[in-house]
Amino acid sequence: MNAYIFPGQGAQFSGMGKDLYEQSEQARELFEKANDILGFRITDVMFEGTADDLVQTNVTQPAIFLHSTILATVLGDDFKPEMVAGHSLGEFSALVAAGALSFEDGLKLVAARANAMQKACEIQPSTMAAILGLDDFTVEDICERISEVVVPANYNCPGQLVISGSIAGIDEACAKMTEAGAKRALKLKVGGAFHSPLMEAARVELEAAIVATEIKAPVCPIYQNIDAKPYTDPELIKKNLIAQLTGAVRWTQTVQHMLEDGATSFTEVGPGNVLQGLVKKVDKTAITASAALPQ
Repeated sequence: MNAYIFPGQGAQFSGMGKDLYEQSEQARELFEKANDILGFRITDVMFEGTADDLVQTNVTQPAIFLHSTILATVLGDDFKPEMVAGHSLGEFSALVAAGALSFEDGLKLVAARANAMQKACEIQPSTMAAILGLDDFTVEDICERISEVVVPANYNCPGQLVISGSIAGIDEACAKMTEAGAKRALKLKVGGAFHSPLMEAARVELEAAIVATEIKAPVCPIYQNIDAKPYTDPELIKKNLIAQLTGAVRWTQTVQHMLEDGATSFTEVGPGNVLQGLVKKVDKTAITASAALPQ
């Protein structure tokens, strides 16, 4: 079975999507539609912006979403998903590619999500850290024993877990993780504590937008971040999208479930190849590829 996977924040790079824009009239039309919807020329930032320009949340999230969804559209008949999943933001890209969300509604939700998350970041200084070389149970146990807000946020692959919380909580957790034998406990350059209780304000704000948006049954199951299970029911998909903002991204478990359910190949749709690397760390025999424009 063909599994298509969609990257999240962090996959951006200067020049992303430019080849799509230049080689496909259909892609150009969608990019220009996106410029109109967003109210600024995000294509200028994507194609010519610096790394600092692209790291702004209100740019990063729509940019990655656009690269992924427009590439999936341009693939045409070559895009035949039998299961899809997206990492954090990528879940919205996956839903559009699988026909559950319209391109326009997906972009509006992603823009609203980015703005809500940015505002939540400004309420309380917070951050995230990558923990390498510890098992999930040890990381979870250390987080639970810290009085500050600090939780597992991204289960990326075995031995790689990102934690999220207050600055004091992350500092304390990093020290304890190192004591427990972590190979690295590295604070990340992010705007805030994504996928943690500190995103509650964003969750509340985005909930109304998601509830008001039409979501249809996708053409194939989408494995959602919140519990790594497959869904096709629109109401359950909405519920899981809302919960995603404050819940963990269970990517390791998602890949495991897709493999158990018959995935034979994983094609990454969007900028970069981060997810392919994570899939290989879950199962080194997995077949992975990057989606490419038809020649």
